[in-house]
Amino acid sequence: MTPTRRELLIGAGGLLLAVNMPVLASGQSTVLIEMWGTARGERVGFDPFAVAVKPGATLRFVNKDRGNVHTVTAYHPELFERVRRIPGNAEPFNSGYLLPGHTYELILTSPGVYDFYCIPHEQAGMVGRVVVGDPGDNGWDDSAVDSGGVAQSIDAVFPSVKDILASGSIRTPGVR
Repeated sequence: MTPTRRELLIGAGGLLLAVNMPVLASGQSTVLIEMWGTARGERVGFDPFAVAVKPGATLRFVNKDRGNVHTVTAYHPELFERVRRIPGNAEPFNSGYLLPGHTYELILTSPGVYDFYCIPHEQAGMVGRVVVGDPGDNGWDDSAVDSGGVAQSIDAVFPSVKDILASGSIRTPGVR
């Protein structure tokens, strides 16, 4: 017996739902963070540059800058001997150089504060902060907030955890 078009569509829809059920049930989400730069490269950044997510959410970084390569690099002693600015039990991350149009995905599971930067553009203020979970979560680690290891002008760019949690995300002023 040959299935009808309607039966095929219903079956395909059911299969698609079954395949995606673990994602839907777990409440995971994907947060898009764009890496950008002005046409002449005088300004660069992440947008949004600060976000609050639940543990296990996926962060997708996309290089939308047509003229520059960028990285997404954790502040961590294993990466270029930097001061650790991520939770103590979290793995350091480094995207490597992302050409225009390339992406990098990251899943953070340990509750706490993660600071990151772009290797070639840190001194231009291309830094970001991700808050995973809430301060009341078991294992919460916000040691990144007071760990230092960056110039005072760079440290001033990072928004407070309170502001990030209140807004959910903080966009770069004047980008759009």
